[in-house]
Amino acid sequence: MDLNNIQRVYFIGIGGIGMSAIARFFNENGVQVGGYDRTETALTKQLAEEGMQIHYTDDVNLLDKQATLVVYTPAIPVIHSELQWYRENNFEVVKRSDVLQEITRELFAITVAGTHGKTTISTMIAHILRHSGYGCNAFLGGISVNYNRNFWSSDKRVAVIEADEYDRSFLKLSPDIAVLTAMDPDHLDIYGTEADMQEAFIQYTKNIKPNGTLIAREGLQRAADLQADNKLWYRLNSNTANAYAKNIRNQNGGYQYDVVQQDWTIENVTLPIGGLHNVENSVAAITVAQLLGIDEAAIKAAVADFKGIRRRFEYVINNDYQVFIDDYAHHPEELRALISSARDLFPDKKCVVVFQPHLYTRTRDLADGFAESLALADEVILLPIYPARELPIEGVSSEMIAGKISGKPVQILQQAEVLEWLKANTAPLFITAGAGDIDLMKEPAKKILEGEKSE
Repeated sequence: MDLNNIQRVYFIGIGGIGMSAIARFFNENGVQVGGYDRTETALTKQLAEEGMQIHYTDDVNLLDKQATLVVYTPAIPVIHSELQWYRENNFEVVKRSDVLQEITRELFAITVAGTHGKTTISTMIAHILRHSGYGCNAFLGGISVNYNRNFWSSDKRVAVIEADEYDRSFLKLSPDIAVLTAMDPDHLDIYGTEADMQEAFIQYTKNIKPNGTLIAREGLQRAADLQADNKLWYRLNSNTANAYAKNIRNQNGGYQYDVVQQDWTIENVTLPIGGLHNVENSVAAITVAQLLGIDEAAIKAAVADFKGIRRRFEYVINNDYQVFIDDYAHHPEELRALISSARDLFPDKKCVVVFQPHLYTRTRDLADGFAESLALADEVILLPIYPARELPIEGVSSEMIAGKISGKPVQILQQAEVLEWLKANTAPLFITAGAGDIDLMKEPAKKILEGEKSE
């Protein structure tokens, strides 16, 4: 695959957050882009407005028969007729990760991997590089609030890439700087065991280019097995790490703190978004910026202007009377960080969490952890499991989690029932969390909490 000789590219699953970033990369480089997705979304509408030809029916009569490259997502079933047609007619058909592999070969690559935090850290890094004028090409797994984008381009031969562990796709990347946030068990439907998943993250570090740098969270299991010519460790607040935060103070739903490294300190960094885990994420991002030689004042200015990522500790409402936070959290550790940080910022408000479990396998494997994290709330509402790519598993439902939460009110409701519940109850600190379609509740819930009648 020669990225410089592609005239037309077709995406099967173009509306995915990672796929759309690559589609935008080609589109902004003058390549004709088209694609298929199952349903029209706000994101696919944006892509169409940017000039891409998109349809929503699996129909070989609608695909681009002159495409010089076909990119598909692993979430597409193998029986998809368009995918089959391209393969049967000997088109070059590749996964999204194959395109990213070529990009990391051609550019100075900064990749961010791990079971938590990778979207936030990669977006923070890309934002600092853009805001400071350093420049980068950003391939992100979320929508940056600052730019309302998951991709932007630059003449700078630098790429910031969120490295997705699903389907082992991140093992194709060859980073110059690699960030590793966490190795907690997840995607066990792919990896089988926690040990096998850890091996994949170790392999990720082995792919770092010669003289490259690994920036890893202090305290990871099997840290001694991680590979890189240069290693740095970051942590929220640990003076044994190479980089850490100290003097952390709450400030208007965000934080102010110092970031300390062995040979430098940046005092009074202001982060305007919530979540202590985001302070830790910023330590990793700032460490990357320091490695690149970005000026301290430029780093501070960029972090102070960072508005976050949609659905990552996103304040839907934040006033003296009502706080509504929406978050993508879909793993027990992400939920723990979300709920504990929210309670720390708003200790006097009753905390109600609505959680939509994502995947039957994840619910089955991590039900105990979900229950333990959700018990940090005052009241819990569970939605039915969002299946995504999976078929139901007998005996696996949201009841598995509900039955393990003791001492707290718990109920299982449909989304429409949650909205009715909101009309009759108070929830001064209201949190919605999950990676499925729970975000569809955000606007109607906002109207109810602001005292308006949903239409």
